[in-house]
Amino acid sequence: MAHVAQSRNVIRHAVSRGTAFHKYENGIHHPLLFACQGVRYRKLEVILTTGIEKLGKGGETVKVAPGYFRNHLMPKLLAVPNIDKYAHLIREQRKMRNYEEKEEVKVVHKSSEVQTKEFEKAAKRLANANLVLRKLIDKEKFKNRSSKEDKPDVQTPVTKEEIVSEVARQLCVKIDPDNVVLTEPLATFGEYEVPLKFPKTIPLPPGTVQWILKVKVRGH
Repeated sequence: MAHVAQSRNVIRHAVSRGTAFHKYENGIHHPLLFACQGVRYRKLEVILTTGIEKLGKGGETVKVAPGYFRNHLMPKLLAVPNIDKYAHLIREQRKMRNYEEKEEVKVVHKSSEVQTKEFEKAAKRLANANLVLRKLIDKEKFKNRSSKEDKPDVQTPVTKEEIVSEVARQLCVKIDPDNVVLTEPLATFGEYEVPLKFPKTIPLPPGTVQWILKVKVRGH
């Protein structure tokens, strides 16, 4: 649409600059409309400035009725007479449009070294974070618990997939379920240290033997 607007502005400027009205016996006529005089019974050849359904694409030369051009196409700058002055402008606009459409966006592939540094940065962020999950309490099990010291159960245990989803939402780090070492879902409220599995190319923090994600399961 920007190309269409630009084309119309160029044409409007060309039409208005240095253009005078000439008076004939039948009244006052614009020079562009003078091309339509005396052609009532034949088609007029025009250049479309934009695509028009059932008529043609922008830049194409088509034949239309003089009245249709004079009353509809020309006032809206949807077409111009097929004369050298306007044909040149349309060709230049088409060249600009075609050039920009052919431009390709070059994808810069990251080197393995850059990717490793990004993975290391993300892993360190997880190791220093506290992931908080809010869950509803299982009231039935809470009433029937054998000891008050027993941790309350949650209605729906925390799974790998939920941890992955919350890591992305809270910490803005994308990991896969395979990176989370969870033998069984977290079924009770409390604090957990969930092991994480990353490639060996990512060095562990000093004094640690594996990556750990701290997870807190709390009630609403």
